[in-house]
Amino acid sequence: MAEPHNLTDHHTIDHTTDRTTHASSLAGHADKPAGNNELKHETGHGMHEEIQHEAHNEMRRETHHAGHSSHSGHCGNGHRRGIAALFDRHDSTVDFEEGDGDALAPVTEQTAPGSADSCCCHSDGARVVFIGNPNVGKSSLFNAMLGMHAKVMNAPGTTVLLEHGTYRYVPRHGDTAALAQEWDFTDTPGTYSLLPMSPDEEVAVEAATGAKGHPQPDLIVAAIDATNLSRSLYFLAQVLELGRPTVVALTMTDLAAKQGTPVDAARLQRALDGVPVVAVDGRVGEGCDELADAIAGALESGTPMPRGLAERPVAGLTMRQWVRSRSDERFEWAARVLSDVGMGSESGLTLSDRIDKVLLHPVWGIVVFLIVMFAVFQATTTLAGPAQDWFDVTVRGWCETGIDWVFGLFGPGASDGWFHSLIVNGLLDGIITVATFIPPMGIMFILLSLLEDCGYLARAAFVMDRAMRALGLDGRAFLPIVVGFGCNLPGLAATRTLPDSRQRVLVGMLIPFASCSARLSVYLVLAYAFFEQYAGLVVFLMYVMSILVILLVGLVLKHTAFRSLAPEPFVMSLPPYQYPRAIALVRTVVGRLWGFLTGASSIIISTILVLWLLEGIPLAGAAGGFGTVEDVHDSAYGAVADAVAPVFKPAGFGDWHASAALITGFVAKEVVVGAMSQSYSIEQSDDESEAQEGQGALGAALRQDFDESSGGHGRAAAVAFLLFVLAYTPCLATVAELRRQFGGKVAAATVGIGLIVAYMLAVIAFQTLRLVL
Repeated sequence: MAEPHNLTDHHTIDHTTDRTTHASSLAGHADKPAGNNELKHETGHGMHEEIQHEAHNEMRRETHHAGHSSHSGHCGNGHRRGIAALFDRHDSTVDFEEGDGDALAPVTEQTAPGSADSCCCHSDGARVVFIGNPNVGKSSLFNAMLGMHAKVMNAPGTTVLLEHGTYRYVPRHGDTAALAQEWDFTDTPGTYSLLPMSPDEEVAVEAATGAKGHPQPDLIVAAIDATNLSRSLYFLAQVLELGRPTVVALTMTDLAAKQGTPVDAARLQRALDGVPVVAVDGRVGEGCDELADAIAGALESGTPMPRGLAERPVAGLTMRQWVRSRSDERFEWAARVLSDVGMGSESGLTLSDRIDKVLLHPVWGIVVFLIVMFAVFQATTTLAGPAQDWFDVTVRGWCETGIDWVFGLFGPGASDGWFHSLIVNGLLDGIITVATFIPPMGIMFILLSLLEDCGYLARAAFVMDRAMRALGLDGRAFLPIVVGFGCNLPGLAATRTLPDSRQRVLVGMLIPFASCSARLSVYLVLAYAFFEQYAGLVVFLMYVMSILVILLVGLVLKHTAFRSLAPEPFVMSLPPYQYPRAIALVRTVVGRLWGFLTGASSIIISTILVLWLLEGIPLAGAAGGFGTVEDVHDSAYGAVADAVAPVFKPAGFGDWHASAALITGFVAKEVVVGAMSQSYSIEQSDDESEAQEGQGALGAALRQDFDESSGGHGRAAAVAFLLFVLAYTPCLATVAELRRQFGGKVAAATVGIGLIVAYMLAVIAFQTLRLVL
């Protein structure tokens, strides 16, 4: 086979049928000039050269594994201490030449439904695994077929997310009732090869081969991209050689036709010697019924092995040995298939190429990216604000009026009891708190889907890759962190765009340190109370500190719990630009929003009910009855605040008012100022701004208490309090979302790290500033 082109780092290959970007290949090359990121176009290459380029990509993948194994091949097997022990063993790249799991799973090996080895509860139906390269429309197809019936869960022993669901197939002809079937569908992370480079790709391979706790698939649906057929065919060859019945889902056919390289599904099926090929479009649901018919036929009759390919051996070879052993044959087979389907040898500039000249430019690309990020930030804060206020004020008012009316039916005194307080101040408070997060989360999900579906998100990752490489992250990590400065919750939602589960966990642990807009009210009140002339500067410095804390904590985590997250070759596909489809957009947004509501609401409401209970238990004779305590200091909540207060004495604010506000702030930072006013028995006015509160009665009370608790160093104590508010747990909803996405251990570790960092910052700041303030 001819020698492949020598592709350098920071180089982009662009063909009509093969479009791959190489960026920032190794940490040692990070000092290369930014100009090397500019998109370069090459035209006039034949289809055999496209296969040669794909061969080079595969060789880079194998070379990376060989080099990586020398320094990290054993890192997953060593004894891990401290926070690293909280994370699963899949946070390191797998060396497929070591360990018991390297041998390919035998064809006959099966995992019983519902057994301990199964990653989820299955029905008795056939198991169908969806697999494909990133950005080929595989997940859109999966969601189009299952609708709202898919469930997201972790793969066995990992933080990698898999989607599962049951599909009921009813034949469109014959005795439909007698022939109806139920199949278990599993959607896997995108992977470019069966030789994985990340935990996500590893899980995809394990799901397709039935290894490491995954049930054996009865059929594989391989999604291939009609606009990147050369790359897709090599991957398809690996999948076909697994020996499982396989159905090919051909995506992006409309875009391939627009680019002048149409792919006919029937002709491709003939070139594959009868392997079923179905043209699909998951964004609008086209081809889903035909794909289901093809799956049913393949499950019944099997699928042929195309000429030029050979079924994998039952045992005896590691994954890498098997992939390497037949790489040349697969490339030759892919070249023959391309020739059989009539792919032309000429390629030219497409509309996507012309747009990329701007969006991937080393200067203009960054400008456009910052504009897009600003728009996303503004949308999740400015646009969501009125909707949040509507839930918090209008909807709450309607609900309270209705509740009062119902209680009024039982007599004039019914609304004065503890049960009314439980419903209004406990249960309703929890429901409204959950509801106020619907607008920012919904807006973020809509924007993420738009950016992802139109193809820009992949470009944004390429543009920002260099900036994020210091933390071992790729450019996609920049978006969640930026969004986190508006609201941490949609920032966590944005981590779903990251391709590597280790990156998702690390970024998810850093987002709570992004100073969200809810903290701003606390900054303003204390800034105007203690630093009236320099209030604006103080608030600005808090945001600067937030950035520094993110960088510091990120570097510490990178060198401890995430040591294996080293910079890797950044190779990704740039999908062609396309218009998002409204139906698919709505389906995706509603599904993600429903997942958040069902996953986080119980935790939020339960915790608020616990706080209500503490505030409603009187501890003094004259405090009032249960649920109607007049002074919060006389309740169990006040006792807890008194018990916690001495802990903050080294930070200068060892007073129960401050500790009570911090405890309430764990639920939501928006209520910290209100909790302070309540503890001082100061009436809040809706027309009073944070600046006026800081300069008024609340500010005076804060100055007096902080001066007393700090020994006359109130301003130093105020700075320490601000730093603690900046770094400790942002809100209960964020913790609930961390737990939902990454599990309880990661959520607990994030809360613990936040408390430790916040306390250290507060103590150091107070003990230092008390010498000068």
